[in-house]
Amino acid sequence: MVKGTSLTDWLRTTVELLVDDPSSIRLNEIEGEQARVYEVTVAKSDIGKVIGRNGKTADSMRWILYALAGKERKRAVLQIVDNHE
Repeated sequence: MVKGTSLTDWLRTTVELLVDDPSSIRLNEIEGEQARVYEVTVAKSDIGKVIGRNGKTADSMRWILYALAGKERKRAVLQIVDNHE
């Protein structure tokens, strides 16, 4: 990761590159006892782009997030929130 860049910045930039409506991105960071949880919410029309076919895009983002967090000796969890139901 580029020096001075946080996990939140990396995640926001990655999601912005995937979606059509970057202004709809909501990124909530929750600091827990054992891990930091990142909740990502996007526009209804963009949720499939963030999850990807069979969840492959989301899984890839999770693995990269885990690796970056591990370098900082932290644990991170990515949750993609679908509150459009």
